[in-house]
This record gives sequence, structure tokens and C-alpha cells, in this order.
Amino acid sequence: MYRVLESRVPLMVRRFDALQPDFETGFAAFLAEDRGTGHDVASIVRKILDDVEASGGQAVADYTAKFDALQVNPTTLQSDNVDLHALAADCPADLREAIDFAHDRIAAYHTAQRPADHRFTDTAGVELGWRWTALESVGVYVPGGRASYPSSVLMNTVPAKIAGVSRIVMVAPAPGGELAPAVAYAALKAGVDEFYPIGGAQAVAALAFGAGRLKPVDKIVGPGNAFVAEAKRQGFGRVGIDTIAGPSEILVIADHTANPDWVAADLLSQAEHDPSSQSILIAVDKAVGKAVEISVENQLKELATGERARLSWEAHGAIIDAPDLETAAAIANQIAPEHLELAIADPDALLPLIQHAGAVFLGHLTPEALGDYVTGSNHVLPTSRAARFGSGLGLYDFLKRMSIQRVSPEGFAALAPAALRLAEAERLPAHARSVSIRTNRSGADG
Repeated sequence: MYRVLESRVPLMVRRFDALQPDFETGFAAFLAEDRGTGHDVASIVRKILDDVEASGGQAVADYTAKFDALQVNPTTLQSDNVDLHALAADCPADLREAIDFAHDRIAAYHTAQRPADHRFTDTAGVELGWRWTALESVGVYVPGGRASYPSSVLMNTVPAKIAGVSRIVMVAPAPGGELAPAVAYAALKAGVDEFYPIGGAQAVAALAFGAGRLKPVDKIVGPGNAFVAEAKRQGFGRVGIDTIAGPSEILVIADHTANPDWVAADLLSQAEHDPSSQSILIAVDKAVGKAVEISVENQLKELATGERARLSWEAHGAIIDAPDLETAAAIANQIAPEHLELAIADPDALLPLIQHAGAVFLGHLTPEALGDYVTGSNHVLPTSRAARFGSGLGLYDFLKRMSIQRVSPEGFAALAPAALRLAEAERLPAHARSVSIRTNRSGADG
């Protein structure tokens, strides 16, 4: 049991007790709270998409100049101020080594995901199966500028490369010509085929519709702000997308064996992303819950990103007291978090009760931050309770499954009567004829 530290600092996080009669109502209202931007994002994005579809590269160039203060050529969508190879050369050696290390682990993990083609013949003599093929082209959106997210480059590009995608296009905003050298190095390491220093909804539109020399892609993946997410949502159907990502989330279930300082640090690792992020603790030991609350406050004072993290923690964070691990698991499934840490004595015993989570981190030495970078598992995960029906990015997101069937004479004889009856019931005579014409029977239209 870790010692509970005392603090006189007023603590500003919401508390819930799972044993209270009003817990279900109060907690459901908490989960339903809006963590959006407050802007009229949809209409702004609609105009940008319409402009790019109508005017192509000129519209992209105009928006890039407006939002990023960067001049790009309307035809090439390139800038003399942004050279990927020159930027990559400025990436420090130790950071290049870390990127190489992460790349290899991500590659190994996703290589192991490769599904197999399969065929079989059933008892009716019908041969069935499926075959996997790679997408032809993928657009990878990467946050840019002063932000340095080489991990996002790797997580979105490496699986596509392993899947066999033949054309990988990366876009990243470069405000004022500024792009992190680590992002440039990661792009070259991961095998990006084309790069354009553009961002925002206009970059998503360029990937979806084409602009200048940038040809449309088949699917767009990668994180971005609310405008990028909305552009992906509106473009879906014209182009495939991975997911519509919301703010980052972490849920930690902690028992008496958890180190409160470790748990606090893990909660803040997501809170520092954005004021809209969400960090929740379910404590099955009230003393640990109190200690974590105090530790969060103490660490916020020392954190360089403390102001942003505090906004997230106070607006969207919560500590829930649960009487036992079974109750904690039930609450976790209700939350369906992006990241779930099981900071408990026996995480493997609780894991079978977890039904909804983007990624699960087992034990005290598996902080979510390791998964962000170097475990090899993908950190592009469902948010906003989408883990109830969705999964994290993987190799299969860059593959398509084609069904295969071949019917023998014996199989045709076995299948034709039922097919004819169903076609007749649905009043589709051409369907029936396409079967009956191969037999001595007449179809529904005679």
C-alpha cells in the first residue's frame, strides 16, 4: 500500500461514488457532456471542400496562404521553403535512433496481423472463400508546424506500407515553412511516396478530390483537429476514412497495489494533449483515489503543459469510487475508453470482463505512453465511446476482402431451387431467369 500524502490545496475534479443511488443518472450526464470546439465547424468545412472541388490547387494554395502563411504552387502544391530531405537531415541522431526503434516494433506488430486468403468446398459442392488485396492509394494526415508527432507518421504509414499500398501520400501543415525535422525523418523512414506541405480541411479535400498534381487517394487516415475530422466525415463516401477521431481519453482502474504518483502521471499524459481531452480514474480503494487526486494537483504545478492539462482535468476529468473490480469493469464498458489501464494486482483476471476499449494496458509497468510510441501496437484508436463498435487502426484497414465463389454442376443443382423461389418472392424475374436459363425449368416470367 502506498502512503497517502496530505495536501491543503483545493482539488477541482468531479467525484462519483458507484454505490450512491444517483450514480447512474449523474455519470450518464457526465459522459454525455460536449467536448467539442464550440465553432460552426460543419459549415466552414463545407465551404472549404466545395471551393477545393471547384477550383482545385488554386483553392488549396489560397487557404494555405490564409491559414498557414505559406505560399505553395497551385499546380505542384509544393513550397520552396519546405524540403523534406533537408529537414530530415536536421533530425538529431538520438531521435533518429528512437524513430528507427519504434518503426521496427510497429512493423513487426502489424506484420503479424496479416490475414490469410482462404478457400473451402462445402457439402453442396460449392467452392467459397476470400482473398485480401491492398488499397492502391492512401493519404496520411499528420499534424505539423511546431508540433512534432513522428509517432503519428509511423502509426499511419507503416501498416499501409506492410499491407502493400502502392502509393502513400502524406500531408502536414507547415506554418510559415516550419515542419519538425522528426516528422520529415519519420516520413522518409516509413516510405512516404509523396509529400505536400498543406493542412486543415483543404488538405483533406485535396486528398479526396485531387488538386493540382495531387491525384485523389482511396482512403484518408490520420489525426487532426476538429476541422480535419469534420472534413473526413463530409468526404466519406467519396473517399474512405479510418475514423472520425475525437479528443484523447484515458481510463485507469486502480486498486490498493497501484502507485498513486504513477497513476496521476498517466492521467495527465492524456490531459496534456488538449483541454478537450478526458482522464478518468476508477478507484476500488478510496485511499488510492484520494492519493491520486492529490498527486495530480502536485504534478500539475510542475508540468510544462500544466495549464492545458489543468483545463482538461477540471472540465472533463473524474474520479469514481467503485466497491469492487467487477463494478469497475462494468463502468469501464459503459465508458468504452480509447485507452484503458488496469493498474491492479491481477489484470489478467479482470481482462475477460472488459468488452469495450480501444487498447488495454496490463499492469503497473505498462503506461499508455509506451503504447503511444514503442510497444508496436497502433495508437490510432476509437474515441468518444466508439470502442463499442470500432477498433484501432491495423493492417486490415489498408486491405480489402473479396469474396470468391465457384459452383459445380452438383452445387448448382442443390442451390438453384431455393434461389429461384427467393427471386420469385422478391419479384425479380431477371434474377430468376439467370438461374432458370441454366436449367430445364422456366423462370418466374415464363
